[in-house]
Amino acid sequence: MIGSERTRHIEEFKAKVALEAIRGVRTLSELSSMHRVHPTVIGQCKRQLVEGAAELFRRGRGGVGRSEEELTAPLYEEIGRLKVEVDWLKKSFERSA
Repeated sequence: MIGSERTRHIEEFKAKVALEAIRGVRTLSELSSMHRVHPTVIGQCKRQLVEGAAELFRRGRGGVGRSEEELTAPLYEEIGRLKVEVDWLKKSFERSA
């Protein structure tokens, strides 16, 4: 007899189930049978959501809460610097050849 393969749930599914558990409209066993997930898994998802909720509201740390412009500006600056260096190297190579 071959054992069944472990199911991996996507983050959206975990978040949905955890939110339902936090709302408390249904019990863990009801959610478990409804989503075909062990109650322990639902409890873990719920705990992760509660522990990670503060990260959603933090600003200025990591990538959370930063605009696209704030994230891409340093990259464009580096691209500009590298382009200037490449142009300079091309010119100095042409002069020496």
